[in-house]
Amino acid sequence: LQRNFQGYSTFADCDMVAMGVTSISQINNTYSQNVKTLEEYEALINAGTIPVQKGIQIDEDDQIRKAVIMALICQFTLNFETIEKRFNIQFTDYFDRELQQLQGLASDDLLTLSETEINVTDQGKFFIRNICMVFDRHLNPMDQQKRYSKAI
Repeated sequence: LQRNFQGYSTFADCDMVAMGVTSISQINNTYSQNVKTLEEYEALINAGTIPVQKGIQIDEDDQIRKAVIMALICQFTLNFETIEKRFNIQFTDYFDRELQQLQGLASDDLLTLSETEINVTDQGKFFIRNICMVFDRHLNPMDQQKRYSKAI
């Protein structure tokens, strides 16, 4: 099981080439998004140009965070050792700030934290995206707080 911007799927680690306005492609460790308007899209296609507006290549940190988020959002549990072995990191050191942030979610009974794993509670499953946001370095921490509060 995996999750991407289109939802859940059983097709993990496959390339996705998106077609259409604002669609998002995922090829290997890159993401790209097509232009936003139909007029732009049609003009670029008619000119024989790929209609990509922006793209990003994810780095090793993004890959580590993606693996953490994928485990949580798909299995509602994360064993630190799995990530440590796969990426040769010390999980509690690497994610010290994030583990501190999760304390508040644990206090709200949305998850349990131990020295070796994170487990999402039944109540926490309704807020899994909020839990995963803690590990997304591309989100503004203030936005995370607002989203969590708004979701509750």
